[in-house]
Amino acid sequence: MSWLDIGIVVIVLLCLAAALKLLQRFVPHPVREAHNDVAGFIFAAVGVLYAVLLAFVVIAVWEANDSARKTTFREADSLAGIYWISRELPAPLGPQLEKQTLDYARLVMDTEWPLMAEHHSSPEATQLVYGMRAGVFSIKPESQQQNVLYEHAVSHLENLASERRQRLNQVDDEVPPLLWTALIAGAVLTIGFTFLFGLSNTLSHTLMVLALAGLVVISLIVIKEMNFPFTGVTAVKPTAFEVFLNRLPPPR
Repeated sequence: MSWLDIGIVVIVLLCLAAALKLLQRFVPHPVREAHNDVAGFIFAAVGVLYAVLLAFVVIAVWEANDSARKTTFREADSLAGIYWISRELPAPLGPQLEKQTLDYARLVMDTEWPLMAEHHSSPEATQLVYGMRAGVFSIKPESQQQNVLYEHAVSHLENLASERRQRLNQVDDEVPPLLWTALIAGAVLTIGFTFLFGLSNTLSHTLMVLALAGLVVISLIVIKEMNFPFTGVTAVKPTAFEVFLNRLPPPR
């Protein structure tokens, strides 16, 4: 949670505390207390519906982040498959393909990952995929072993391209604006209902309202931070490519 998020929580709670103070002044608790039974019944229904909506969105954004993380590992696994096959191929194609896989991993980590936080991708990384594709398709198998290597290389290459497309598509995964509208409207309605209750102990009422409001606002901030898989405090890191580069054998 950033300082901006903390500031948002504090400002919301201060505004609600001031609003409750004004409410108590102009609409004393005996007036509101007469409607506690009816308000409590309606509040229970509203609270359950909003809790279901909130839980659904939190789970959805969490699963989107988890899916993006798994996509990066599948992409790195496919890249590693091409790398290991390249070490079995003769020069000049083998060393060239090996270099392309390493360049791709470093380019994705150092250049494309920061670009994804801004919802962009690296054209250079795309060109490297095209270069690897041209290299793999230029293989002319002359034996059964080379034919097996060629088939595996094509399979890894197609998987790499597919997982890359999936990763770039996930860059723009987000909670739809309509759902954000429902979340914010539901938060206002749920917290607003607490103003209808009247309690003789004003301090207890204030603490209960602020506790509920704090929980709702923090939940919305969590959704905001997880809204895009590659941005925010929970952003997916290039761990898969780091693992690939850190486990390389000595150069041949």
